[in-house]
Amino acid sequence: MTIRRAASPPLQVIAWLGGVLFVSALVLYVWFFGALGTPGPEGGPVGPAIAWNLTLFTLFAAHHSLMARSGAKAWITRTVPATLERSAYVWVASALLIAVCLLWQRVPGQLYALTPPAAWLGWAVQGAGLVFTVGGARVLDALDLAGIRQTSTPLASSSPIRVVWPFTVVRHPIYLGWALVVFGTPTMTLDRLVWAVVSTFYLVIAIPWEERSLSAAAGPAYSAYQKQVRWRMVPGLY
Repeated sequence: MTIRRAASPPLQVIAWLGGVLFVSALVLYVWFFGALGTPGPEGGPVGPAIAWNLTLFTLFAAHHSLMARSGAKAWITRTVPATLERSAYVWVASALLIAVCLLWQRVPGQLYALTPPAAWLGWAVQGAGLVFTVGGARVLDALDLAGIRQTSTPLASSSPIRVVWPFTVVRHPIYLGWALVVFGTPTMTLDRLVWAVVSTFYLVIAIPWEERSLSAAAGPAYSAYQKQVRWRMVPGLY
């Protein structure tokens, strides 16, 4: 096990700025998803708008998957200091998420709009999704996910797998939380449906890639975890 040393102050500033961009992108996404709750203007071209949105999200998803692989990480560290590898990923991913939110083409149409008491069920599903998301992020360490911990604290470069809730329910609880939030909305416009289907489909197909990388990094420990927690994302289904 190698030891990760704290980076110099200038590199820490870069990482913290990346963390600010990361939080800004998440805040913008919350606003964006809320705005999609109002149907897009009628009369606009539906097919081209959906095609454009699929292209936008594919660019974001391609970076999210490819640049998280070990080979891409090795390429990044030949360009930037190793302590900034995660931060570089966060900078680009955050910028791409911002671009998706700002360049999204609105799609007209609304499938349903539930009102209380039926809407309470949707809010409960979304609340459960937030619980899984926040719980998973706390276990993984939000500062580590944002690329800040790697530059500010001298920690081991690899750590044992922590089999604690919510990682005892599914192996990817943050992804489960995402699906619950985007599909649990009581107001489902066509915009939101496109976003929910495309983003969740990406998570489903990305998990096997991610788990191959995790297995390569953690070895037998991850194989044992896979046997202990059977389901990847949705209990009883996947």
